[in-house]
Amino acid sequence: MLLNIDLVSDFVCPWCYIGKVRLYKAIESLRSEHQTLDFRINWLPYFLNPNTPPSGETYRAFLEAKFGSAAEVDALHARVAEAGAPDGVHFDFDRIAIRPNTMLAHRLTYGLQARGARQERIRAVTDGVFEAHFNLGKNIGDAEVLADIAAACGESRERTLAYLESGENLTSVRRMAEQVQKQGISGVPFFIIDRKLALSGAQSSTAIGAAILQALG
Repeated sequence: MLLNIDLVSDFVCPWCYIGKVRLYKAIESLRSEHQTLDFRINWLPYFLNPNTPPSGETYRAFLEAKFGSAAEVDALHARVAEAGAPDGVHFDFDRIAIRPNTMLAHRLTYGLQARGARQERIRAVTDGVFEAHFNLGKNIGDAEVLADIAAACGESRERTLAYLESGENLTSVRRMAEQVQKQGISGVPFFIIDRKLALSGAQSSTAIGAAILQALG
């Protein structure tokens, strides 16, 4: 049996990084108990800051302006790090210099899904994008950086770079993000399980697993 899970997410959202890891933990646990059950994760784009310039903006300055002070940003980072640690999710916020525009990252994911890439490949690429931003401090708004990530996961670097520089699927991604907001989704991560049940926020893997079982009936 194939179960579809829509995952609404943005690659600059630390809670989305944690939520993604918890989702896959829940899936792996359920697979060990229900061997006939398979999953397809459909990544849906969300833009936490749709007005971010294409070249990005200074990370700390952006956050301090948004949250009011350096102390508030440090406290937020501490809370996120504490929340992620039990699930093996680590952050190196000091390495992040640029708050990137995530359109290219969303287009990369959309393109993989549109051409029917295997779930393992999509997972590897999305993992790589989160890790590049939150652990390595790389600018995931840069097509060259994303092409390197895709190539490390087995994709053609040349083809990926050409795709990202072409503008292909730009309108489709924008429309999809608009549709997500029209559905009333105003925060991420957001999980829609088999179009029956929704979960908001970085729920625990146990809660996600329970919701999946509930959706199965």
